[in-house]
Amino acid sequence: MKSLRALGLVLFSIVAIAWPQKSNAFLGSNMDAVHATLDRFFFQYGGARELANSAAGILVFPSVVKAGFGFGGEYGEGALLIQGRPVAYYNTVAASFGFQLGAQVRSVIIMFMTPGALDQFQRTAGWKVGIDGSVAIITIGVGGSIDTNKITSPVIGFILDPEGLMYNLTLEGSKITRISQ
Repeated sequence: MKSLRALGLVLFSIVAIAWPQKSNAFLGSNMDAVHATLDRFFFQYGGARELANSAAGILVFPSVVKAGFGFGGEYGEGALLIQGRPVAYYNTVAASFGFQLGAQVRSVIIMFMTPGALDQFQRTAGWKVGIDGSVAIITIGVGGSIDTNKITSPVIGFILDPEGLMYNLTLEGSKITRISQ
């Protein structure tokens, strides 16, 4: 029982440290992290740059921290890029309950492939994945390339860890909210 309490305390500490005290600025090194995340994505996966060039907008969360011990949560901050330039800053928050233990950091890239999908996202305060819009999680084919001919969803997402693309993950239940500047 003491070991479970100790583990719970460690996980709580990780979340408390990673959780920002005030989310009102996303500048400097954070934008460097956004561009570094995209560069890594483009380098690792053939077709990624072409796909990004055809997107109406790209939302990049370079670091989303997820931790849980029975109850879980995740948080990250990112930027919405249109034609490669930041136009707004967002955070993503999700909570979960169930069998879970541990912590992980991942990057999330969401591409709005149509102007209509991007407009709907920008007009919705507190956009909830699965309720306000669906995000089709894209898996990478043989040879580490993206088959852009098979992508038909207006909003697509990629979830990456430090080693590359993570499989069998979802963004369902995540709430994405614009950060006031």
